[in-house]
Amino acid sequence: MFERISVPVSTRAPTGATNAYLADGVLLDPAARSDALDRRVADRDVDHIAVTHTHVDHVGALAHYAAETGATVWARAGREGRFEAATGVTPDRVFREGDEVGPLTVLETPGHAPDHVAFAAGGDLAIGDLAMAESSIFVGTRDGDMRAYYASLRRLLARDADALYPGHGHAIENPNERVTALLARRVRRERNVEHAVESGARAVADIVDAAYSRNVADVRDLATETVRAHLEKLDIEGRVRWYPDEDRATPP
Repeated sequence: MFERISVPVSTRAPTGATNAYLADGVLLDPAARSDALDRRVADRDVDHIAVTHTHVDHVGALAHYAAETGATVWARAGREGRFEAATGVTPDRVFREGDEVGPLTVLETPGHAPDHVAFAAGGDLAIGDLAMAESSIFVGTRDGDMRAYYASLRRLLARDADALYPGHGHAIENPNERVTALLARRVRRERNVEHAVESGARAVADIVDAAYSRNVADVRDLATETVRAHLEKLDIEGRVRWYPDEDRATPP
């Protein structure tokens, strides 16, 4: 159902590319122009354009393909301003949970971004930056919500999907196994963060050092934001006290 076109983009995702998808008249996540995507779009009747979320590495060519095809442009209801700021396009229509965009059904999956959705076609789902086959997904405090991300992964498990088509990398043919592993990895990191605070780490920089067993110098900014997102979640759950203005945490 989902035809993948890998488009090179400026992104820190391990693949260095974002997947655009074509699905029976719908173009998803036109991240940038490429010869391959130009050819596919020219060969298809594109009636609708939508994105899983409005991060720059997923929307870069939306304005071009909207003008090229005259397709109906969709955005997440309540996030129209965010959509227009990211794409330069005013959406024609909006969607909510359960709505249909052409043959695809919308599933709300916030966490990586507040406007994040997935699109279902039977047992197959285009999932944007909800999961990857090759790596984990970044969730930080600036645009993400770790509690929402956990919930979205669990929603995905409940779907018992046949295959997942992510925003980066190859299709996930073992959805439940992969999503279960991703959840377990998050829980282990969360426990490491909580244990670091219990053991006396206070500054976020020290919590990062204690929570990661490997050297994260090359991605320290991402690791730091990930730890902050875990601390935010732990604070809401009453398991630590998180002081974002001071960038430190204490036991509850």
